[in-house]
Amino acid sequence: MQFAKRFEKIPPYLFAEIDRKRDELVAKGVDIINMGVGDPDQPTPSHIVEAMHQAIDDPSTHNYPPYQGTKEYRQAAANWMESRFGVKGLDPNTQVVSSIGSKEAIHNTFLAFVESGDYTLIPDPGYPVYRTSTIFAGGEPYTMPLTPENNFLPDLDAIPEEVARKAKLLWVNYPNNPTGALASLGDFEKLVAFCQKYDILLCHDHAYSEMAYDGYKPPSVLEVPGALDVAIEFHSFSKSYNMTGWRIGFVAGNTTGIKGLGQVKTNIDSGVFKAIQRAGIAAFATSSANLQQVMSVYQRRRDIIVEGLKSLGWPIEPPKATLYVWVPVPSGYTSTEFVSLLLDKCGIIVPPGNGYGAAGEGFFRIALTVADERMHEAIKRMKAAGIRYA
Repeated sequence: MQFAKRFEKIPPYLFAEIDRKRDELVAKGVDIINMGVGDPDQPTPSHIVEAMHQAIDDPSTHNYPPYQGTKEYRQAAANWMESRFGVKGLDPNTQVVSSIGSKEAIHNTFLAFVESGDYTLIPDPGYPVYRTSTIFAGGEPYTMPLTPENNFLPDLDAIPEEVARKAKLLWVNYPNNPTGALASLGDFEKLVAFCQKYDILLCHDHAYSEMAYDGYKPPSVLEVPGALDVAIEFHSFSKSYNMTGWRIGFVAGNTTGIKGLGQVKTNIDSGVFKAIQRAGIAAFATSSANLQQVMSVYQRRRDIIVEGLKSLGWPIEPPKATLYVWVPVPSGYTSTEFVSLLLDKCGIIVPPGNGYGAAGEGFFRIALTVADERMHEAIKRMKAAGIRYA
């Protein structure tokens, strides 16, 4: 038996490799501090768990759900988009669809719109699924380098005309994974105008919409006038509500984008368990105070890491959003060499920046998903090993 030839273009998934290395070292008795994967270690808020308990006890949740999500869930998502971002009038029947987290919906969007000969415009560095899903769909990824000099925003003027005209999808993700960069409504306006010009579906992966600090509130691309003509936005409960294992989210926006995604879903999955959708409705109702309690944990950890790295000479500022700190490697090392040094000398797992694309070379990413004391221990180990930025 042989694998499909497309597998030759797809490397092992970055985080699967990180898990493999972790398991090997743990088996050898190494005390590993794993700051590799953005998987929240805090519990799901109790009011969401309680809603799930009640929903499971209701037999009416035990049958097949609607493919696109229950009417109540889609309406709750539309209401949340209005209360959170001021995006009014989303039709829950044609402009909202449920998703199994974000990863499934992201992949299925490529299947709906991309075929052989098509380009996708994807950020580099960026979530690895953008590239691999392009390949699965038979398309050609065209990378948009995100550089510090451009505030980790895509340079639309650098995209060749012939590529733009053959592009089906343009992907962005702000607040950004892995860089933690932000985009303003003005930045989104430029993206909307570009996609209107070239008839491209603008896909905004908004997985970190609520993971923000210091009073910052990330905007939605759908706030831009005319965005509904070209844009869809992907939302997930995973990070904002500590619900990575629940696998629930939604996509909202352009009717053609939602229709295409929904048509793929009807042929691939059977929807999200109704009880989880009810828990999702409870998550939408999370108060600002409760959400801030969740975010305060990650903000405190962010400060521990940033101040610890500064004490070792790193020239970094605290990011205002996401679960991550994007850190330059010291001079004389590649990204892979430096994360290998951290693993060998300190028992610390972090992914290299080039695992997110060639433009990520020279950086590594720290996930704020271990307890405070383990973060202090990581800095202590680096100091003891003589690891400094200079």
